[in-house]
Amino acid sequence: MTTSTLPGGTYRLADDLELTRMGYGAMQLAGTGVFGPPRDRDAAIAVLRRAVELGITHIDTADFYGPHVTNEIIREALSPYPDGLHIVTKVGARRDERGGWPHARTPDELRQAVHENLQRLGLEALDVVNLRIGGVEGPEPGSLAEQFGALAELQQQGLIRHLGLSTVNEDQLAEAQSIAPVVCVQNLYNVARRSDDAMVEATSAQGIAFVPYFPLGGFSPLQSDALSSVATRLGQTPNAVALAWLLQRSPNILLIPGTSSVEHLEQNVAAAALELPADAVAELDAIGA
Repeated sequence: MTTSTLPGGTYRLADDLELTRMGYGAMQLAGTGVFGPPRDRDAAIAVLRRAVELGITHIDTADFYGPHVTNEIIREALSPYPDGLHIVTKVGARRDERGGWPHARTPDELRQAVHENLQRLGLEALDVVNLRIGGVEGPEPGSLAEQFGALAELQQQGLIRHLGLSTVNEDQLAEAQSIAPVVCVQNLYNVARRSDDAMVEATSAQGIAFVPYFPLGGFSPLQSDALSSVATRLGQTPNAVALAWLLQRSPNILLIPGTSSVEHLEQNVAAAALELPADAVAELDAIGA
């Protein structure tokens, strides 16, 4: 697995790192609420293997999904990992006994998280580690120098190849870049949730990948109706149209929609081949205006 002909093409984050723009997010492989084991572990394994068969080279995960569940399933399903497959993980949070998502981003906690990801994934080095700074809904102000510096030290030790950020603002991106190169930013963004338009433009200009999470969530009823209207006119599903809009929004956008269904995975991949006409794009742009 050295190249991919997946619809949507690829994006080169660094000289040694090229990812398919249509990736796969492993969060939904855990149980309900991203907590505990999946209802059907064999089905979860089948989804991961099908993703690789389809040509996806970008698997997104975190050891706090489950916790630990998704990484253990990824290793069972895909190790030994094929050439060209890249696993992107995230640190900066943990799960409590009630299924909450408290921060875990002291330097010691981050170092521990990196080692736990390495152990459970069965890797000697992690392709990309994203530092999560904000909450689920968006960035939180403040310096990230201490946290990002701790990850940069692990990168210098050879445990991490590349560094990224999650739920950050433009000031935090600039601060991180003063410490070490940033190859990707993972923030909440979709056709209806457009507060990060400026970040999309800024990362594109700098050759940094922008990876939206919740690419299909958070729509109001009116926004959903508008999306459905466009999809019906095009003979497509709303999900396919929403994903296609993101891929056409900017060439540096990489997608990581999650699913525990092989059928849904295949539908997501098919969406990467959908070319939206200009009038549909204009109508969709207005949803988030």
